[in-house]
Amino acid sequence: MTEPAVLTQGSPVAADAPAPPDAPAGRGGPAARRVAAALAWAAVLAALVAGWWWTGTPGGDVARYVAYWALALVLPGTLVHRALRGSRGNLPEDLGYGAAVGLLLELAAWALATATGTQPALRWWPVPVLALFVAAPRLRRHWRIARPRPLPLRWTIAVAGVLVLVVAWAAVGWRANPLPPVDHVYYQDLLYHLGLVHELTRTMPFELPQLAGEPLRYHYLVDAHLASASMITGTDPATVLLRLWLVPVAATAVVVTAGLARDLSGRWWAGPVAAATAYLGVSLSLGSAATASGTLPLSVESPSQTYLLPLLLLLTGVCADVVRGRRPGWGWALVPAAGLAVAGAKSSGLPPLIAGVALAGVVAARRARRVPWAVASLFAVLVAAMAVGYRLFAGGGAGVLSPQVFGVLRFLAPWRETVGAGGGIAAGGLLPPGLAAAGAAGWLFALAVLGWWLTLQAPRFVGVLLLARRGAKLDPAAWLLAGALLAGAGGAWSFFHPSVSQLYFFMAVVPFGALLAAWLLAGARPWWPAVAVAATAGAAAQWLLDPLAPPERTRRAWLWAMAVPAGRVLLLAGVAALLAVLLVGLRARRARGPVPPGGRLPAALRPRAATVPGDERAAGASWRARTAGASWRARTAGASWRTRAALAGLVAAFCGASVAGGLEWTARRIGDPPRSLTAAERPWALTRDEARAALWLDAHAGPEDVVATNVHCRPVPTVAHCDARAFWVSGLGGRRTLVESWGYTDEALAGHARDGFSYPRQPAPDPELFARNERLFTAPAAPELDRARREDGVRWLLADSAAGPVSPELARLAEVAFVAGPVTVYRLR
Repeated sequence: MTEPAVLTQGSPVAADAPAPPDAPAGRGGPAARRVAAALAWAAVLAALVAGWWWTGTPGGDVARYVAYWALALVLPGTLVHRALRGSRGNLPEDLGYGAAVGLLLELAAWALATATGTQPALRWWPVPVLALFVAAPRLRRHWRIARPRPLPLRWTIAVAGVLVLVVAWAAVGWRANPLPPVDHVYYQDLLYHLGLVHELTRTMPFELPQLAGEPLRYHYLVDAHLASASMITGTDPATVLLRLWLVPVAATAVVVTAGLARDLSGRWWAGPVAAATAYLGVSLSLGSAATASGTLPLSVESPSQTYLLPLLLLLTGVCADVVRGRRPGWGWALVPAAGLAVAGAKSSGLPPLIAGVALAGVVAARRARRVPWAVASLFAVLVAAMAVGYRLFAGGGAGVLSPQVFGVLRFLAPWRETVGAGGGIAAGGLLPPGLAAAGAAGWLFALAVLGWWLTLQAPRFVGVLLLARRGAKLDPAAWLLAGALLAGAGGAWSFFHPSVSQLYFFMAVVPFGALLAAWLLAGARPWWPAVAVAATAGAAAQWLLDPLAPPERTRRAWLWAMAVPAGRVLLLAGVAALLAVLLVGLRARRARGPVPPGGRLPAALRPRAATVPGDERAAGASWRARTAGASWRARTAGASWRTRAALAGLVAAFCGASVAGGLEWTARRIGDPPRSLTAAERPWALTRDEARAALWLDAHAGPEDVVATNVHCRPVPTVAHCDARAFWVSGLGGRRTLVESWGYTDEALAGHARDGFSYPRQPAPDPELFARNERLFTAPAAPELDRARREDGVRWLLADSAAGPVSPELARLAEVAFVAGPVTVYRLR
């Protein structure tokens, strides 16, 4: 696989170089570097295992999952990726890209197994792939790296450090979601996904487990991955969902992002910078009285968002090659496969990328003065993948997404507490409630809120300045990333969803902003002490500035509350840029000898690109020896050095502040003891007895059995217009339910705001079926129970007396199979 020439000042980096000439592979001999690199990766694995142990994950489950990830995903995926796109010349990036391809292969194997009813054979799906790479002579060479191009040890240490911090972040989420059975308030989406995981272990066609008989319409491919992991390892789905899957998938995204950043910028260190900014960084606060929605792209509560990232970035890497005019060869096969997987993982992931490809195609056409047919084909394939994906997976909320300019405004505190107060829950029209009637002052305030949001998202948007650079503005890959980033932000601000799910358009492309920022920093060719000082200044501002007191609910008060943090961001930018310019200028003044005219070194002293693998290190060392101080004079001579230094300081400060904010969030929570339920939380909690009953049901019911239950609501008592998102009977019980909770059905979502109630509080979509379900508990009769068994496949009843009255007659008509506190499980005779 070839890498691009450095689109920055100076000579290009060789395609096969392990690192640019200014970055040696590391000190010490090759053996010492290999040992150090192995220790760095061992530290990541140790941190991960320690995090699992700390949060009560069974050791046997950990061992099986690690073996599954290595042998059933990474190994076959790495071989296939090498066959399609070639080796990257180093093992870490090969394994990272291989894990992403392994996720694609696993989806294909899962689809075949569930379509044919051969789920027990799923665990053997890697065997034919591995056998093919053993038997076929032309494929056998992919078991090894033919032309090693090792990365610097510093890359390994930096990426390993990012991964350890990702583990720490994940451990906070694990600690907040203990494994059942416990008394705990689980986020309802986790229990919803858990029900889908169980459902996707069954044979197609799939049904909505919370409402048996309804077809499943949802972007459920993350649940397919979790179901596959559970079936292959024999691990309980709850342990896979709440513990095991998150960090390996996030780590794959980290390594693929780092590799893509190196491809784009030509600098090894851009990879760790992009990965840290993307997956550790958050939006700025600098003492803001409110947060800017759209923070970390990784999510414990939204499995689909996290699962999307490695697939989207793998696809983006192939797209970047195509728009740059390269021939991906067999890599084209990844475009429809990854495109369909992205559409099925998260419906908001593919549209911004398609917009970026379209913009890149326009730039490529303008540069070449002809139609870039390869880019046009790429665009057509992605659009087709999106159309097929929406046909297969759309639902569960997609229908309630409606166009609305400034649609995200109503979820931001400055608007919600002023102009938007009293706007209600209705979607409204093309404008949020209150904006159309607010006049010019209201529009100015809306623009002020938008400006405040954009300012606090500066770490994600600062990389767009790359398009102003002479070299990068003609690079279609830069336009691809920038177009996707702006399209994602535009989607977030152009649609309305009652649960602010339109923000996922932006969350999907946050890593693109990090890639642009790292690329911009690489183009500035910074002096690292200046970068460190600017990054430290940003971190200090994020950590030390006192938060503002909550303002009064007036426009004037909120304008000041937004102006202060926005002004602090601008002040930070100015101070960091000035510091970088001063430091680089002082460094230049200390360099000996005159600067050549025009600020360029003589040709004999300029860095040369090595073209033969193995020569790069010697070439870099020779160049550094000959130009010890002169390189600094060349970098800082002329008018442009100030601009480059200022840009480096600006980017470093924003990225430093962003990462510091994320680390502060983790540090404040990782040492906290497990929380006890408060009096206000207890009515919303799933109790230990309820969890025990559901887990017993999972262990004893047949895989195709249907369960009837009187549990529908949060809190558990069934009342009119309750929050119908309980989900724990199907989630922990692992079986389809006749009628459990309907809060995420298409009918409920379509009825949002009907009679003044939000979509989770809409009535059951089939009132007659709901009434019949309730009579099984309140007024059971032998004919009704027989009908439920015969027509609906009901074999079990889970009755919770906390949800509503349960007739004593039920114990005479059905067998009492299990009792836990207020919950009784009945088996129909």
